[in-house]
Amino acid sequence: MSTAPAPRWQRLGHDERRRQILACARRLFSERSYDAVSTTEIANEAGVARGLLHHYFGTKRDLYLEVVRELMRMPSNPVPLEAPGRGLRHVIEESVNRWLTMLERNRGTWLAANAARGLGARDPELEAILEEAREQAADRLIEALQTYEAATAPPALRALIRSYSGFAEAASIEWLARERLTREQLHTMLTTTFLCLIKEVLAAMEIRR
Repeated sequence: MSTAPAPRWQRLGHDERRRQILACARRLFSERSYDAVSTTEIANEAGVARGLLHHYFGTKRDLYLEVVRELMRMPSNPVPLEAPGRGLRHVIEESVNRWLTMLERNRGTWLAANAARGLGARDPELEAILEEAREQAADRLIEALQTYEAATAPPALRALIRSYSGFAEAASIEWLARERLTREQLHTMLTTTFLCLIKEVLAAMEIRR
């Protein structure tokens, strides 16, 4: 005996409904550009009335900003600090791998968000979200260095890591949008560059102070 399909419209709690709408919006924004996605489509995908979507998130732009904010809350450099017996290279390799996986899963949203690089005057809210994520990524990498290398954190280290972050973002566009790099090539480039910056460039900078 076949069972009837579950109804599309379900009664959910506030937080669960909000997460459901965000998940649908994140998927649609990742598949297509911001302008190509409508609030009606998002509401239909989430199984809610469009009015309820506006009640939770306001305008489409407000919802989009929250999608980007949620994406950036996934640590921009998810450094696996708990890796006993393994050195810094392993930690950075794993960190880069997790980051690239996150980008693949959220390709459209990432590319759209990074189109705002250097356009903070035009879209200060979006740039503020990205800037906060970059600082948090720097914090995590500095924490990893202090854990595995017993390193201090001079101002030059944060500057170096922030510069690396910009490099990684630009390189991700070469991979995802322009397809000039494979994932494997990008993984090697980001891992090797980071280790070179820390072990050689930072040391040279400190010696010359």
